Amino acid sequence: MSPLPSLRRKDGAPLAAEEISARVDALSRALRAGGARLEPGPAARAREVLGKVSERSSLVGGHTVVALAGATGSGKSSLFNAMIGADVATVGLRRPTTSTPTAAVWGDEPAGELLDWLSVGSRHQVPTADDGPDGLVLVDLPDFDSREESNRREARRVLELVDVFVWVTDPQKYADSVLHDDYVGVLRDYGAVTLVVLNQIDRLPQGGQEQITAHLTQLLERDGLERHDVIGTSTVTGAGIDELRTHLEGAVAHADAVRHRLAADLRTAADGLGDSVADVDAGVPDRARDELVDALCRSAGVPTVVDAVARDYRLESWARTGWPFTRWIRAFRPAPLKRLRLDREDADTPDITEQDMRAVLGRSSIPPPAPAARAAVDLAARRIGTSAGEGLPTRWADAVADAARPAEHDLADTLDQAVLATSLRARKPLWWPLFGALQVVLALAAVVGLVWLFVIAAAAWLQLPEIPTVDVGPFAAPFLLLAGGLLAGLLLAALSRWLASAGARRRAAVIRGRLRESIGSVADEHVVEPVHRVLSEHADTRSDLRRVLG
Repeated sequence: MSPLPSLRRKDGAPLAAEEISARVDALSRALRAGGARLEPGPAARAREVLGKVSERSSLVGGHTVVALAGATGSGKSSLFNAMIGADVATVGLRRPTTSTPTAAVWGDEPAGELLDWLSVGSRHQVPTADDGPDGLVLVDLPDFDSREESNRREARRVLELVDVFVWVTDPQKYADSVLHDDYVGVLRDYGAVTLVVLNQIDRLPQGGQEQITAHLTQLLERDGLERHDVIGTSTVTGAGIDELRTHLEGAVAHADAVRHRLAADLRTAADGLGDSVADVDAGVPDRARDELVDALCRSAGVPTVVDAVARDYRLESWARTGWPFTRWIRAFRPAPLKRLRLDREDADTPDITEQDMRAVLGRSSIPPPAPAARAAVDLAARRIGTSAGEGLPTRWADAVADAARPAEHDLADTLDQAVLATSLRARKPLWWPLFGALQVVLALAAVVGLVWLFVIAAAAWLQLPEIPTVDVGPFAAPFLLLAGGLLAGLLLAALSRWLASAGARRRAAVIRGRLRESIGSVADEHVVEPVHRVLSEHADTRSDLRRVLG
């Protein structure tokens, strides 16, 4: 028969040792992942439980430890003697009678190591010939309401270690608040290893036992002990002794009480850590990340770099497609990217290495961020920490906020290197060589027309034979070549400027996207990913705690 009313799981399957091991591993992982973010008190209690589970599991043997716990005068020592059939526990009128735990051991298997672990010095070996549950260790505890503080501490200490609780009460104290509030209510999660005994039923009148049992059942349900039996006993008449012995024999024979007690310890420890984690997942909102990237872009001087890229594109466009007679002016204009030491693809300028930057300037020539830009970065990082930590317990929220604060100096260097590592060039436009060739043709036409006209004028001045020309309507061909070449070249240069401005805007948009992607990687590495790691540890902690809770 099943020894206790709930010694099996709700699905009817026994609790396997592998399940206990899995829950131990889950609780250990939760403590590692949570670390200092868990509340110190419950975390310390959980570590103690892990130590206890390890110690109890290492004790070889098939013993089941059952504790008789009760208030002063409940008759638990008399019940203890009745169970073993000998006067081992002291029974008397002086209260409290029991000051130290006493153990009775059934079976031939040595229980010394287990009793040493329980620190129970008074031991009684029940004779093998006696009919009894082989492997049962029955412990008579000091009164849990004793006037002596040492007795109460000893009772609580042993209760922390035993496998099965037997709460012994009597018709006078069955509703005592100490029993219900300090013990049954606190240990309500241990219903699978709990029995309740109403002792001294011989003192009740006809029908009194049923009435008190019904009231006691209501109190136990109020305490949260959902599944339970109330066994009525009397050491005077012997009523209920055999029924109690049968329950305990079943507990020993089932060999599952130890695991249920340890599982309850693990669940209680995990439940105590429940307030240390949130019920929902947290994350970094996309809007908060975008705000951070925007602030980092301003701090890294991306607008300055993008403006330099646009101006560099326009200057190069004008140099390749502008009016050939004025292109030389470009030589007097400084290249915007060169001024920022970002022109990494100029064939005339050797690459500037990171070591060169640190040796000479420590960074590129991009102007350092203004205080307002640095403050915007700090504010955006704080917003990420606040939004990602929203809804989390205080310790986790503080950890998220700390993870969202990067080191300002390291971040500035990383941003600068990200800009240096980003390609600021793109494919040359196809219209550049076409317009450049047309400009050369038009310039040659103008030069030919000018030379032709000069030769005609020189021949007339020297009174040489007239140089033949071809007239096109009212205009001579040399004039058309000169005027047409100049006018068409200027118009083409104007068109080139318009196309250069439009292309510069497109090129700026492309480079802005590249720089934003590079800066975004810095934001992820220094702010978002550290926050995600903390949030991931929180999710792992919560998942492992749920695993322990089953």
